[in-house]
Amino acid sequence: MPSSFKRLALAGAMSLVAAGASAQEVTWRVPTSVPEGSPFYINFLERFADNVELLTDGKVEIDPYGAGVLVPALQVYQGVKDGIVEAGHSTPCFRVNEDPINAVFCSFPGGMGPEAHTTWMLEGGGAEKLAELRAAEGFKSLIVGLGSSEVMAHSNKKIESAEDLNGLKYRTAGAWGEVIRDTFGAVPTTVPPGEIYTLLERKGVDAIEWATPSGNLPEGFHEAAPYIMVPGVHQPTFVWEVVVKQETWDELDEATQKKIEAAAELTSLQSLYSFYDKDIKAMEELRASRAEVIEISQEFQDQLGEAGRAWMKKTAAAEAEAGKPAMGELLDDYLAYEDRWAGQSGYLIRNGK
Repeated sequence: MPSSFKRLALAGAMSLVAAGASAQEVTWRVPTSVPEGSPFYINFLERFADNVELLTDGKVEIDPYGAGVLVPALQVYQGVKDGIVEAGHSTPCFRVNEDPINAVFCSFPGGMGPEAHTTWMLEGGGAEKLAELRAAEGFKSLIVGLGSSEVMAHSNKKIESAEDLNGLKYRTAGAWGEVIRDTFGAVPTTVPPGEIYTLLERKGVDAIEWATPSGNLPEGFHEAAPYIMVPGVHQPTFVWEVVVKQETWDELDEATQKKIEAAAELTSLQSLYSFYDKDIKAMEELRASRAEVIEISQEFQDQLGEAGRAWMKKTAAAEAEAGKPAMGELLDDYLAYEDRWAGQSGYLIRNGK
């Protein structure tokens, strides 16, 4: 065979090998911490699955599962670590009791709101710091959900002052539960999302918090309790992520990895604006319902924010004393960005009254 033909044959063979590599086909089973069909399931996980399919030309399939189908709702991270599933969808908020550093990412009373927090996460280094934290646990982290602010409470009692929190039985999760227990004498409890309505309706608790207005509306909490407390000082915003076992992630070629990362960022931005739009519509329905929407005073908001920041600093100091300085270092970076945002964002036009 002439040498020119040999070169052409070799080039053709190499092209076939490259085509085979680029045609890598992968299926990940991805359980989540919320019930199938809930707004978080649809807006975050299903949207991410669709975007991955689009950007990888169908080569990667995200197969979502609702809470409790493959692993318990609050054990998604453990299910991935144990190799029960390839990836999992959940939020750092559910891991604060396990490791309080997670509170920096999922937000806390007195923390940044959606605008500032999203900017810190995607442009200010927050995502990279979350990636470092998860890498130490053996995970690849993909942020697939950035949230608007939550409803502070659907409640059987009015919550308008610190005194109203004393002894209040409150379903919650994350740093908020620690703050209201340690500072205001509340009695927090955590149950999986699918159990919240029944707990509130049967008055197993006085109040609950779960999600944004559009996340709460289909759950019917406004029909189970007469008061809706806003704004969501307890949870100014939040983050949801898909975690993949590092070995599973490393099996992908670099091109596929970049496409999945792009799908995750696209999902984060789309889902945030989707929440903004749906939350406005949901608030209109909530205000028209039999429940009373009560906006807590600015003084009470400030009091809760100060308590939240104090708890975070105290907890970070305790972690440092125990030989774990990472939370304090991360919190310093977070608070510095919050201060910069507060000091320099006055040029922005905001339409809220």
